[in-house]
Amino acid sequence: MRNDLEDALEARQNSKKVISEAEIVGALDCMASEAALILSNRNPLILAVMHGGVFTAVELCHRFDFAFEFEFIHLTRYGRSLKGGNLDWKVRPSYDLQGRTVLVVDDVLDEGITLKEIHAELEQCGVSKVYFAVLVKKKLKSFMERIDVDFLGVEIESNYLFGCGLDYKGYWRGLKALYALDGSQ
Repeated sequence: MRNDLEDALEARQNSKKVISEAEIVGALDCMASEAALILSNRNPLILAVMHGGVFTAVELCHRFDFAFEFEFIHLTRYGRSLKGGNLDWKVRPSYDLQGRTVLVVDDVLDEGITLKEIHAELEQCGVSKVYFAVLVKKKLKSFMERIDVDFLGVEIESNYLFGCGLDYKGYWRGLKALYALDGSQ
């Protein structure tokens, strides 16, 4: 019986680069510039969505030249699975968010179920404004109403992707380019 590491090694071997490191850097630069124009005078809380969103959040924060606070939440539909399941809150917001401006940063927007749940949670916390930054937005094969993203890195076909915070069974988040499985599921 194969384990996750063996599967991940095979996935990497059978993947193709779909977005280069240079394109990712350019996308992050653009996202950070756009976000800074809006957030620089709002004392924002940058809220990274564990695990993958932390990679994008840190990259954006390195590009910000204004005061902000940083926190994380952990809400998942995937775990180590390749298909999304039920939402599972691991860590809810711990800050007093009443009246705050919050930038939620995640790695990927697929169907938008996770971001929709996060938005509802933050509204219950009394935030004044929520912005969303997502490195990768997948083009869906059929129409589905999704939450609006304020700062977007790249939009790509709906393949199984990894790298830049996105994982394959917990592996390959640290790759600096974005990869898709050949014949993605």
